Amino acid sequence: MTPQKYAYKGEVESVVAEATDGSFGVLVDHAPMLSALKFGIIHISETGGGKKTFVTSEGFFEIAENRAAFLVDTCESKEEIDVARAKSAKERAEKRLSNREGIDIARAQAALFRALLRLQATG
Repeated sequence: MTPQKYAYKGEVESVVAEATDGSFGVLVDHAPMLSALKFGIIHISETGGGKKTFVTSEGFFEIAENRAAFLVDTCESKEEIDVARAKSAKERAEKRLSNREGIDIARAQAALFRALLRLQATG
């Protein structure tokens, strides 16, 4: 969930996400857990065989009593991602990084990383 909406609610078999210290996966009946998340991709395997993919900002993940929650600032489903916009953002960031004079390099690298994740999530 984000401050604006629930991005997803449903019954799932497993979740794979990116924590600040590496990837993790959880299954039904997982022990309670709290983890800090980095900007990354979340893969959900739904009960019944469906698959969902999301790109999220940093935040937190909690699981307790067979209920999991992602608390993030932003969350986009694979279907919500504007591929043309992500490609354009990637090109802008690459252009900035090729001519580093007078730019915030860390900000340009972060923009490139986010654009690449969005493109990766959409296949």
